[in-house]
Amino acid sequence: MDPTLFDTLGLGMLRYHWQVVLLSAVMCCIIFETSRVISPLLFPKTFQFFKGYNAPNWHVHVVSTIHCIVVVLGSFYILSDGVLANDRVFGYSYWCANIYSISCGYFLWDTFVALHYVKYQGISMVCHGLASFAVFIFSYKPFVNYYGAIFLMYELSTIFLNFNWFMDKLGWTGSKIQLINGIVLIACFFGARVVFGIYMTIQMWTDVYAVKDLVPFRYIFVYGCANAATVTLNLYWFRMMINMLRKRFPAKSDKALK
Repeated sequence: MDPTLFDTLGLGMLRYHWQVVLLSAVMCCIIFETSRVISPLLFPKTFQFFKGYNAPNWHVHVVSTIHCIVVVLGSFYILSDGVLANDRVFGYSYWCANIYSISCGYFLWDTFVALHYVKYQGISMVCHGLASFAVFIFSYKPFVNYYGAIFLMYELSTIFLNFNWFMDKLGWTGSKIQLINGIVLIACFFGARVVFGIYMTIQMWTDVYAVKDLVPFRYIFVYGCANAATVTLNLYWFRMMINMLRKRFPAKSDKALK
């Protein structure tokens, strides 16, 4: 691929990582197809009642869970990288950029899946995939590679959210293990997305403001919109999850009144 293309796009470092992006998207396809074969064998009682989009949705959640586990582990590596810590706005690390490439490939795959199943997922999931892909693709300027770990760390709660979804499909709704998972989910969501996310967002924009004359406006616009949307949604979702947990596991006093 012509290296000047990446310079023209303002994504100079993508020349070293586009292969990983495509490989990641291909791996997502392989995991999806593998789940189509293995999951019905592992959970025949569950799959015999699946109709329409239920089975594909299961496989989508399998891919999502594996992606989340990989990039969450990778986010700890990024935050401990000394090169990025010394230049938190424009720093670049080859191995850290490869971690972002995994997410780029995943969200590229996720966007096409959302388009294919738009009847069931809705246009909002297509927009979510595109927006997430844009956030990570701009990291190849390079730009805020250190703080990109924030968005990866968000996926910690998604792991337990997916576990909760799987438990519903397996008939474990209201079980003790789902209650424990729900508590861990809320703790991870609050810690990773609300506390850590807001704190690191303030740190990021403080650093970006210090070098604002060197940052293209489109980067400030994309990341600003993404940050505002995610912070708002995280607070909204946190409230919704607490309400959902209360409905599924009402207090003993509430049960007595009923």
